[in-house]
Amino acid sequence: MRKALNIKQTDMVAKLQTNGVDVSIYLYNRIEKGTQNPTVSFLFAVCHILQCDMNKIFEFNMPI
Repeated sequence: MRKALNIKQTDMVAKLQTNGVDVSIYLYNRIEKGTQNPTVSFLFAVCHILQCDMNKIFEFNMPI
């Protein structure tokens, strides 16, 4: 979804940090690759930023 909206990883991290989520580019990259589990606060912030429902995040056939 992030890529479909033309949002760079660095921009997404900045938006998350602005929303109070303590995340680095390294951690964000690991979450996106699926090697790190996101926190609930991370997921809520992503939904807020991307203006989507939580169910949309968990569509496994579509990358975040």
